[in-house]
Amino acid sequence: MTTTPTAPAALALPAAHGSCPFDPPPAYDQAARQGTVTPAELPDGAFCWLVTGHHEVRTVLSDPRFSADARHPGFPFLTPGRRALAVTNPSFIRMDDPEHARLRRMVTKDFLVHRVDAMRPGIQRIVDETLDRMTAAGATADLVTDFALPVPSLVICLLLGVPYEDHELFQAQSRTLLDNRATQSEVEAAQRRLIDYLTELAARKKREPADDMLSRLAAREDVSPAEIASTGLLLLVAGHETTANMTALSTVALLRRPEQAARLRADPGLVRGAVEELLRYLTIVQSGLARVAVEDVDLGGTLVRAGQGVLAMLSTANRDEELFGAADELEVSRDARRHLAFGFGVHQCLGQPLARAELQIALETLLRRLPGLRITVPEEQLVFRGHSVVYGVDSLPVAW
Repeated sequence: MTTTPTAPAALALPAAHGSCPFDPPPAYDQAARQGTVTPAELPDGAFCWLVTGHHEVRTVLSDPRFSADARHPGFPFLTPGRRALAVTNPSFIRMDDPEHARLRRMVTKDFLVHRVDAMRPGIQRIVDETLDRMTAAGATADLVTDFALPVPSLVICLLLGVPYEDHELFQAQSRTLLDNRATQSEVEAAQRRLIDYLTELAARKKREPADDMLSRLAAREDVSPAEIASTGLLLLVAGHETTANMTALSTVALLRRPEQAARLRADPGLVRGAVEELLRYLTIVQSGLARVAVEDVDLGGTLVRAGQGVLAMLSTANRDEELFGAADELEVSRDARRHLAFGFGVHQCLGQPLARAELQIALETLLRRLPGLRITVPEEQLVFRGHSVVYGVDSLPVAW
């Protein structure tokens, strides 16, 4: 039996976070407890569906009847800035196959597991050198500025062929792109600066090629300068922002549960599973993945009509009690492999092998080298990034 919305959307989006910085907003959690598909209202008054169940989220993200193409009418956006970003110079994550597959294939091999495994010694060197600089400067630091952000920025710069000395430019513009408080004009300006920067860089790579991804893309005749720039922008922004925030937030979560951190210090072999559990527990993309139905679909007993927007909530799916018992607890030895932190289906995160390697190396090294690591301010003074597409913490004062 299917149902259709017969009353105004009840759940206003986006919902506010609650007292626990690691839990999904209470309104989403409540919606998940009442059902797996909930009518909701976007900030512009448009209707959409909030999908909270693990099975239903997987269906939305893998069924071609739900499109990732933001140009479809009814595609849900939380802000005008998000709409501008998705429609102007869209990257392949905002396309359907075959266009999505064509562009994705051009960079897939650089993120294959064996390629990333070959990068591990280089990532370890970057982590060690970053920690060396941080500890040489004193016994206190901002872990975001001095460790969590530089490590993935250096790695993605190396992979793409972006000069790291330009990190202040791309980090600042990336923060604006991901900030839901930014105006449409601010988002468009940030996107334009990054597109111009990457277009110029790719043109230089075509004249003076090196052994990096942008050089290989620039040498191809079957990809346009606009496609190179949009692909480079996606990989550059996602490549450092997601891992940086996940590293910092994971550190907060582990220091908040010192017995879990102690288990990792005692048995570093737990780190791979622990990273999967942290990805499940924290789910830094908390505003959901947007899709629009292109056909009528029965989704968990609810009729989603063609043209209606859908937000697939990874955070609540990863707290599904039927799959993950005591799902609200962080347990580093849990088998969390069915989490959806990287999405699901053909658009599943391309860079997940690299993100996993960086997190495993960064967290293991941080805990091993700094056994006395502690946060130096009360937790209520930490500013969590509930306003950003990528959840995290603005700064993390620590000592060791």
